[in-house]
Parts: sequence; C-alpha cells; structure tokens
Amino acid sequence: MKKDIKKYKLLNIKLTPQRIAILDYLERNKTHPSVSEIFKYVNRRFPSMSFATVYNTLNTLVQHGRIRELTMDNDKKRFDPNTLPHHHLTCIKCKRIIDVDLDYPLSLPENKSSGFKVLGNHIEFYGICSECSSLNKQQKKKLSEII
Repeated sequence: MKKDIKKYKLLNIKLTPQRIAILDYLERNKTHPSVSEIFKYVNRRFPSMSFATVYNTLNTLVQHGRIRELTMDNDKKRFDPNTLPHHHLTCIKCKRIIDVDLDYPLSLPENKSSGFKVLGNHIEFYGICSECSSLNKQQKKKLSEII
C-alpha cells in the first residue's frame, strides 16, 4: 500500500484515511464497482463517512485520470481502476462487467469523422455470462418438470 500512497500523493489530493480506503478498494477490486458498492465496503471501516465523500473522491480520481467512469450500466455508474486502453464485456442479466484486453485495430473513415481527430476507441460487448446462462437452464428444467 505504501507504493500506492506515493502514487496518489503525486495527484496533489488530500489523502485522508477514508480516501486511502477507497483507493485501496479500487486497486484490489476488478469488478468495476458502483458508488454504492464502494460505499458499503468503506463504510464498514468508517461508519461516519458519507456517501458524498465516496462520490466526490471518485469524481476527483476521474478528473485526475486515475480511474475511468463507465456508463454502460443505465442503472448506475461503475468505476474502473484500469486506465490502460481496453474494452468491456457486460452480462445483460446480472450486469457483471469484465475487461477485454485485446486490441481491435479500427479506424474511422475520414468522411465519417466530422472533422474530429480520433484519439482512440472503446468497444462494449454484451452477452449472458455462464452463471446467468446456467441459472436460466436450471429454471427451464424446473419449469419442464412442473409441466
């Protein structure tokens, strides 16, 4: 964790124990957590901490480029500590998001870029994860046994 604190000191943000707990959770958590998930975790250590503290800390980290805000879940914002270029795969049932670390060399034709200088891309894949697919198969099996 000392290495992480040094890294975040370079951001010139105040490193309170609550913020360090948030940063620690993000560094160890690759599930693309929401604000409420992060709050639930950190609130166990700091019961007096407000939801606004978590939200404001995450916004500060996004502004400093240390985490990415994901908007692929319409119900809630998710946060990704991996700021390297990568794509995502989302289960449409349970909303689980996983990283896809493959490069897809796409280019936008000049006549479609509307004068933009394209700096990168982000592809979002959607599907049903194996766990949700298994649950669906079990539910169908139970239904067929009833009928």
